[in-house]
Amino acid sequence: MRPVPARSAVDLAFGPRRIAQVASPLGQRPYDLRHAAVSFWLNAGISAPDVAERAGHSVDVLLRVYAKCLDGQQEIANRRIDEALTA
Repeated sequence: MRPVPARSAVDLAFGPRRIAQVASPLGQRPYDLRHAAVSFWLNAGISAPDVAERAGHSVDVLLRVYAKCLDGQQEIANRRIDEALTA
């Protein structure tokens, strides 16, 4: 029996769904969708420990890998600091 190439095995496993996934920039690799979800959670304001637990990371690894994905968090942090100081 001839071994099935890895690409063919994926095509056999996912069939037409694989073609639809590749049409989306999030579906080119399974990791891309996971990365998008983790980035979304962080930017939605979910705490780093909660996101790390959901993603199966330590907080250290999460922040090292995804720190570059955080967008606009400085303004939110500054507002929270100001609110805490004036409370």
